[in-house]
Parts: sequence; structure tokens; C-alpha cells
Amino acid sequence: MLDYAVKLTKTPGDMRESDIAALREQQLTDRDILDINQVTAYFAYVNRVADGLGVGVDGYAVEQFDSITAS
Repeated sequence: MLDYAVKLTKTPGDMRESDIAALREQQLTDRDILDINQVTAYFAYVNRVADGLGVGVDGYAVEQFDSITAS
């Protein structure tokens, strides 16, 4: 599932039917696959909108990230 999401995020033009077949082999339903696709695509869209408008990250989010990565 994560391989699918990463590939869809980084190289969406390289997606193939075999990517979906691999998810089906993991017993994911078409609904599961659609949900993964929609969530991945939504986050890519929202991030591009924010980046395009110069929206910054809130300070508290940076602090949370720093505290997580420091442990």
C-alpha cells in the first residue's frame, strides 16, 4: 500500500495496472484502492496549492516535528 502511495506521489505518470494488481494480491478491495488513491491525490493537491500560495507551516507543527525526530 505504501509503495503504491509513494509511486503515485513521486511518479504518477508511471502508474500501471500492475500497481493495482499488487494491491489486489494483498486482498485490498477496489474500494480500499480507491480510498488510498483519493487520500494520496488529495494530499498532493493540497500541498501544491499551499506551496503555490506560499503558505508556511505553523510554528507549533515545526516544534512537534522537531520533538518527534529528536527522539
